Amino acid sequence: MTGGIGSRTDTGSGDATTGARPTRILLADDHALVRNGVRLILDAEPDLTVVAEAADGAEAVALARSERIDLAVLDISMPRRTGLQAARELSRLQPEPRILILTMYDNEQYFFEALKAGASGYVLKSVADRDLVEACRAAVRDEPFIYPGAETALIRTYLDRAEQGRPLPDKAVTEREEEILKLVAEGHSSKEIADLLVISPKTVERHRANLLQKLGMRDRLELTRYAIRVGLIEP
Repeated sequence: MTGGIGSRTDTGSGDATTGARPTRILLADDHALVRNGVRLILDAEPDLTVVAEAADGAEAVALARSERIDLAVLDISMPRRTGLQAARELSRLQPEPRILILTMYDNEQYFFEALKAGASGYVLKSVADRDLVEACRAAVRDEPFIYPGAETALIRTYLDRAEQGRPLPDKAVTEREEEILKLVAEGHSSKEIADLLVISPKTVERHRANLLQKLGMRDRLELTRYAIRVGLIEP
């Protein structure tokens, strides 16, 4: 699991005879058992190796800044920052790692959000043993990966929207509001949120007030229910 980092190398189908160094992977999931299972799948391939693990999205971003990573595999639902929030941050890094979203949700909106966040693909946990290796190799080649069975539904949805002149639905909240909404729903105080996001508690309170007004809600409980409904936190 050692080796220098140069420019990204096309690993193709993962042929071990090519002599290319393994793709260095950051794996982020808040469930240790899931991480262990995914790591077993990836480390069994000669062209893939997990070099860092994170238990939440914020840790994943920090590791990506400090470690030499080619590919980040991110669970969509994690504490502090979701996989989508982490993906947006990682896509701003220079050079940015390739990104895959790992999820239990077969949801077209999550798929489109993942692409907008800079991810190369979207892999269902239920079939990770079948699809994840192929998705990793596609991401390293800078090719999109759509899990089998999703293409027809996604294309149909896209064509229906195009035919009716409807764009993809806009998000109800901004990226910063989404970050604060998630942390509020997880029970963090304004000061804790301010420390995590490196902003002032007064700014946190202003965003919280804007969220309540924008979403037509009255308190933290309603914000938490909304966060669960849109997949920012698990129930």
